[in-house]
Amino acid sequence: MPAPTDAGVRRNGDALVFTGALLRAHVPALWQAAQALRAGARRLDVAGVQQLDSAGLALLAELGAGDGTGLAIDGMPAGLAELRAAYRLDDRLAFAR
Repeated sequence: MPAPTDAGVRRNGDALVFTGALLRAHVPALWQAAQALRAGARRLDVAGVQQLDSAGLALLAELGAGDGTGLAIDGMPAGLAELRAAYRLDDRLAFAR
């Protein structure tokens, strides 16, 4: 199966919904798009994410940290648990204490 080459973010209620591949090449465009959508967001929905690397994780962590309380994460794409563990992030993508 070929690697996904698309990536997207949209708003659905109180969630920023990510789809496709959250990879280094996509992060700048996703960051810019998410900025216009993030006010009032309470959740990051990553159930539609097919691929994730450390740059994608950093994008999600930074978005989640924006208001200081963290955002709930919906979904567990392949690799997220391993990256969270490697970077010592909790279930809201904040540094675990």
